[in-house]
Amino acid sequence: MMRKVSLVFAGAVMGAGLTGLVTQTKLFTSTSAVAASAEVYRSLNLFGDIFEKIRTDYVEKPDEQKLIEAAINGMVSSLDPHSGYLDAKSFRDMDTDMRGQFGGLGIEVTMEDGVLKVAKPIRDTPASKAGILSNDIIRQIDGDEVKGLSLTQAVEKMRGIINTQVKLKIERPGKPDPLEFTLTRTTIVVPAVEERVENDVGYIRIGTFSEQTYEGLRKGIEKVNAEIGKDKIKGYVIDLRNNRGGRLDQSVLVSNAFLERGKIVSTRGRNAEETQVFNAKPGGDLTKGKPVVVLINGSSASAAEIVAGALQDHKRATIMGTRSFGKGSVQTVIPLGANGGLRLTTARYYTPSGNSIQAKGITPDVEVAQEIPAELKDKLGESKGEASLKGHLKTVDGKEEQSGSASYVPNDPLKDTQLIAALDLLHGVKKDAAAPAPAPAPEAPKPN
Repeated sequence: MMRKVSLVFAGAVMGAGLTGLVTQTKLFTSTSAVAASAEVYRSLNLFGDIFEKIRTDYVEKPDEQKLIEAAINGMVSSLDPHSGYLDAKSFRDMDTDMRGQFGGLGIEVTMEDGVLKVAKPIRDTPASKAGILSNDIIRQIDGDEVKGLSLTQAVEKMRGIINTQVKLKIERPGKPDPLEFTLTRTTIVVPAVEERVENDVGYIRIGTFSEQTYEGLRKGIEKVNAEIGKDKIKGYVIDLRNNRGGRLDQSVLVSNAFLERGKIVSTRGRNAEETQVFNAKPGGDLTKGKPVVVLINGSSASAAEIVAGALQDHKRATIMGTRSFGKGSVQTVIPLGANGGLRLTTARYYTPSGNSIQAKGITPDVEVAQEIPAELKDKLGESKGEASLKGHLKTVDGKEEQSGSASYVPNDPLKDTQLIAALDLLHGVKKDAAAPAPAPAPEAPKPN
C-alpha cells in the first residue's frame, strides 16, 4: 500500500498553480496489474540494459542521475503537455511561486517560440519603476543570450538574493535600438487581484488563482463598493484575460462569490477519488446580484475557464471577449520526498451543464475583437490554444477542436476595446459590441 499526499491544480503550461491538499491511499495489487507485470518487467529490464550500456560505454562518463531524470521526463511528458517530473529544485521553485513572494524584479513573463516576452510588469516593483513595459522582449540577462533557455531557466536568472543587480537588454516594438536596464532585486509580492473604479463600475482583474485570490477578490469588491457606494454601483467587470489558471479550490470560491446556488464544476477521472462535484454555498454572492461582465481571451486558461464557464452556464454573467485557451484537465502534484515531485493529469473538468471545454475553449456570449497596434501585429498574433499543444488530450464528445484567439491587452484603458464594450454593456449602451472599435494610432505600450 502506498500513501501519497497530493496537491491538485488547474493551470496551463506557462502559469500553473496549486490547489488544496488531498490525501489518497492506493493499493497496487489488482489482478490486471499482476497480469500485465510480466510484459512490463521485460520492458523495464530492457531499460536497465540500455542504461547500463550508456553508463559503461558512452564516449564520456555520463551523469547517471541526469540520465534517470531524463528518462522519467520523457516518460511523463509523453502523456500530455501538462504532466511532468519536477526535480527537487523545480519542486521548491513551484512552492515559492505558490507563496507569491520571492527575490526578483517584478516582471511577469511568458515564452512563445523561444522568445521571452514581458506579459506585465508588477506595479511598484523595480521593473515597473524602471519603465519596462508589457510586450517588451528580453534578449539578454546579465550579458547572456536568452535564446536557448527555457522559461524556467530564464526566470531563475532574474530571481535571486535581494539587493543584488541584474542587467537586461530589451527589444521594444517600435524602437530601432535595444534598451538596457540595470535593476536591483527586491522582495516581490505578486498581487493576485487588482481593482479600480471606472466611474460607477467596479473593475477587478484576477491575474492568477493563488491561495490569496478569493480574499483579494473579497477585499477588492469591498473597496469599489465603498468608493462608489453600494446603491450607486452599476455592476462589475471581472477581467480574466491572460489568466493562465491556478488553484482549483480558489476558482470554486471565486465562482461562489457571484453565485448563491448550483453546481460550479465537476471533475471526472479514471479513479473514484478523482470524481468530485463542487457546488455553490448559499450566501456566497458578494455582489448581491449586481450585473457582472467577465472578460476572457486566448490566454484565459483552466481555473479562469472554470469561473467563466460556471457563470456563463448559470447566466449569472455575460462572457465577453474572444475564445479562451481550452484547457479542461486537472493535475495532481505528488511529492516524492527528496526527489522532487510528479505533476500528473488525473481528471477532466466539466462546466455545470456537463460540457468539457478541453481543446475547444469557452465561446464568449458577446465576441469582441481587440485591435492590435500595427507595430505589434507581427510580434503577437494569436494564442494557439490547447488544441495546438503536442500530445494534448482530445475532446471527449468527438466535436471539432477549436484554435485559440488573440491575447493582446493594451495598457491604456482608453484603447481597451473589450473593456470599453463591457462598460457600455453595463451602462445599457446599445451598439454592435462584436465590431471592433476603429484602430487606434500606433503607440508603444505604457506601464501599468
